[in-house]
Amino acid sequence: MRRLGFSCGAFVLFALSIAGCGGGDNGGSTAAAPVETTEAAALTKEELVAQGDAICAEVNAAVGTVGSTSSDAAGQAQQVAGLYGGMAERLKGLGAPSDESAGYAEFVAAAESLSQAEDNVKLATEREEGEAEAEEGASSALSAFQSAASEFGLEECAEAPSAPTPSGSGSDGESSGGETGGIEGGAEEVAPEVVEPAPEVVEPAPETGGGVGGGTEGGGSAGGGSGGIGPG
Repeated sequence: MRRLGFSCGAFVLFALSIAGCGGGDNGGSTAAAPVETTEAAALTKEELVAQGDAICAEVNAAVGTVGSTSSDAAGQAQQVAGLYGGMAERLKGLGAPSDESAGYAEFVAAAESLSQAEDNVKLATEREEGEAEAEEGASSALSAFQSAASEFGLEECAEAPSAPTPSGSGSDGESSGGETGGIEGGAEEVAPEVVEPAPEVVEPAPETGGGVGGGTEGGGSAGGGSGGIGPG
């Protein structure tokens, strides 16, 4: 009986100690502070147009150079699908316009449809089956995307993909060549210097009459002088 009473008393003390510890833990616990989340401010239509056109211009230039970077049809389809897929994600990530402009939701949906159509082309090219049908669907999706972009005011997104023009060619290069040609062709030709022959110096012929006569006169004078010296 003593052992049982001791055991019951010890059990009660043990239970009270657990209850006391639990109560202390509950009293001392602190709730975690709520995490504040900040949402990015929605862009205006002008900001969406500027950023969206920048994305489309980059993608159009990249798609326009796919043919020069890969000659394999499957490789080209894979690159184009990846470029349009990334474009759709980036355009979608811009969010909706703050002024809820009409036409933007349709534009984003057209971008996603274009990405899906290009994925279909990639798969058809890999399987070598249904390529023509897939390419026709991609062409229609691209036209719909360009139309939606034009309606919203995105000029670059409404343009067809094309390779960027090299800086040294085009109209600038032609004008430079024209200027160079004009300078060379239009330069005044310098006429060769004409050296005139020196005038021929004609020496005057010696006078025959006056000189001889003078000499005779001189001789006569001398003779007269000689006669004056001789005997009478």
